[in-house]
Amino acid sequence: MEKLKGFQKKYLKALAHAMKPVVFIGRNGVTPNVIQAVDDALDKHELIKLKFIDFKEKSEKTEIIGEIEDATTSEMVGMVGHIALFYRRQIDPDKRTITVPERQAK
Repeated sequence: MEKLKGFQKKYLKALAHAMKPVVFIGRNGVTPNVIQAVDDALDKHELIKLKFIDFKEKSEKTEIIGEIEDATTSEMVGMVGHIALFYRRQIDPDKRTITVPERQAK
């Protein structure tokens, strides 16, 4: 997957503003079930919010985010507080619900 550019991330953040978290990371951290839940949610929605419940340190969150990105071939779009946004483009063109702009609007 090609890395998202800044304006693309900004577009996705705006789309996600009203969304609610669909995956929660608790004290057990990243487990196979969490990875499966993120993968399934990305297949269905393309853009998801993930909430950290028991992790307060930014370094811990960054490590978990890296694990999730690697395991699901997704990209973190942004993080505010205990909420992280992940995006992965749907493979099937007929199931895509989000069209990320290729060029920055002028």
